Amino acid sequence: MSLSRRAVLVGAAVGGVGAGAVVGASVVGAQPIRHRAAGQDYLVGVGIADITGAPAGQGMMGYSEADQVTTGLLTRCYARAYIVVDQATGDRVAFVNTDNACLFQSVHLVVMQQLQQRFGGLYTERNVNLNATHNHNSCGGTAREYAYSLAAMGFQQNSHDSEVNGIVRAIVNAHENIKPGSIMLGHGELHDASANRSRVAFEANPDADKQEFPDAIDPKITVLRFRQGGRDVGAITWFATHGTSLTDRNTLISGDNKGYASYRWEHDEMGVRHLDGPPSFVAAFPQTNPGDMTPNLWVRPMHPSGPTEDNRANCAIIGERQYQAGRKAFDAAVPMNSAGVDSVVHYIDLADIAIDGEYTPDGKPARTSPAMMGAAAMATSTEDNWNSQLSFLQEGDANPMVAALGGLNSPIEDWMRDVQAPKLILAPLGVLPPRPWVPQIVPLQLMRIGDLVLASGPSEYTVVSGLRIRRIVARALNIPIENVLAQGYSNGYNGYVTTPEEYAVQQYEGGETLYGRWTLSAHMQEFDRLAKALAARVDLGRGPAPLDWSFGLQPNLLPAVPADVPHAGRSFGDVIAQPDPNYAAGQTVSVDFVGAHPNNDFRLDGTYFEVQQAAGADWRRVHDDNDWCTELHWFRPDGQPAASTVRIQWAIPDGTSGRYRIVYTGNSRDTGGALAEFTGTSAEFVIG
Repeated sequence: MSLSRRAVLVGAAVGGVGAGAVVGASVVGAQPIRHRAAGQDYLVGVGIADITGAPAGQGMMGYSEADQVTTGLLTRCYARAYIVVDQATGDRVAFVNTDNACLFQSVHLVVMQQLQQRFGGLYTERNVNLNATHNHNSCGGTAREYAYSLAAMGFQQNSHDSEVNGIVRAIVNAHENIKPGSIMLGHGELHDASANRSRVAFEANPDADKQEFPDAIDPKITVLRFRQGGRDVGAITWFATHGTSLTDRNTLISGDNKGYASYRWEHDEMGVRHLDGPPSFVAAFPQTNPGDMTPNLWVRPMHPSGPTEDNRANCAIIGERQYQAGRKAFDAAVPMNSAGVDSVVHYIDLADIAIDGEYTPDGKPARTSPAMMGAAAMATSTEDNWNSQLSFLQEGDANPMVAALGGLNSPIEDWMRDVQAPKLILAPLGVLPPRPWVPQIVPLQLMRIGDLVLASGPSEYTVVSGLRIRRIVARALNIPIENVLAQGYSNGYNGYVTTPEEYAVQQYEGGETLYGRWTLSAHMQEFDRLAKALAARVDLGRGPAPLDWSFGLQPNLLPAVPADVPHAGRSFGDVIAQPDPNYAAGQTVSVDFVGAHPNNDFRLDGTYFEVQQAAGADWRRVHDDNDWCTELHWFRPDGQPAASTVRIQWAIPDGTSGRYRIVYTGNSRDTGGALAEFTGTSAEFVIG
């Protein structure tokens, strides 16, 4: 019987400044907002790099389910970087979107260290924004924060390094690609790629907020169009929907619906995979405020589906809709009125913020508390999961009489219970030894690119939470609210932010709003303070220092992987199951190889296999492990615990004909740790 990762977490757990005038701040060196100049106002660079983690035998990140362990690869995961330099002032910003569940603070801080070592003070916490698509099919174990490493069966150095190094490479690639260019802004709407999965909580909000979202979703599409000279080189398309189309039944690494949207746009634009050389078009699909937005449109408890019953098809459909909506807004994009870039960052201690009554619904002062996870969060989001490994818990579970949790000996003090009420606290993450299990000192950032302002935080903001933050920032900067986005999953991760009204209902999102009922009010106050400082051209300073996550024990609950041996009587690269001689479009080719453990070498910015087509006497690659028509599956043959079978499957696209073969490349590891590359080639087969 497998042990639930949530059960591991629960078992382990149970054993500021007010708003107003900016005081004591120094003058910011950045320039005032300028009107757009004629011609090319910017230097622009785009870059991409592979961040794919372990495709075999490691826990996945997003659902925290013990049996969701990687068994292969559907598509690779990437970091996509965009650098914008204001030619008039020299100011610059870097925006990086990653195809993974979360951009953990422990990853963010290491990336910043590596950027400092390479670039000095050119790219810093102030002017770099790292954010995640919140794809629930990336590799786990990349975090050093205990709440999130234990949710993936412990910290995994190899996958952590893959993320860090890939993000840095993407920024380096964008930096080396900088050329004179321009940026345009486009807006649109998309109404059939999200649904509200916590409608009962949404309905608890005031009518004035709900009227902004008649369908209880945020349909806003926002696009930045990047050009170098007269050539398009990239796009960033913001839209709020969760990366949960493939659901918790999937065990193949992939980019989910937003990864599919990126794949479609980049392939449509270029027709060439990144392996063929530096990309000339990079398309990112970041989140905004999707905390209560699901792509599973039918909103069925424990039966995620819609617009079809096929989760794989749904992933492509929701991704395609984002791509088409983004492309439409991209085509209609116009030059911006404001020129230049700006950014400011300030760390806040969410465990201990005194909140002015100006930012609370009842006008009374309030405060936050150390992080506490509730029963509703442990119950999972039922609209995006097939399974619940703690089925005795339900969304909506609440109990203000939480003394029964620990009585006088509980680490949860009475005032913390008051701040967290009506949450039933199961995991007091902020007060657990040997250090907090989640970030409590976190960065809030404002980044301006021309007319567009990103209000960035490390959390999952619901659509109404995002609306309230956007209102605050737009008012402080005196700009239209449509030009302000709540950029979630940025520079760290620390759960959800619901409105106080939503929090009281204690759905999944409220149960994982960690710092209490007034978590949003704290964000509103601190974003207001930050925006007023930016408008006044003053610097609030870095704020309290974040925790150094690199020290201390890092548990790894996975067994050691043995050295590779081939199948009995076989050699590495041998073909165990050959393809049929003939196929037709629409059929699936399947080939089994004597393989090695894929984690020996992730083959970053490379590939595990190629589908090759005969071209005269030569062979040319037509597909590889990053195509949505291919899959890599890894498993152990019966009775051979150190041997590996690698199965390559190719769903033949319409219009395909000719002579083909499949070539697999692996890396075996011996008992001394040395790697040896090998290749296996299937028999030829004909499609037509």
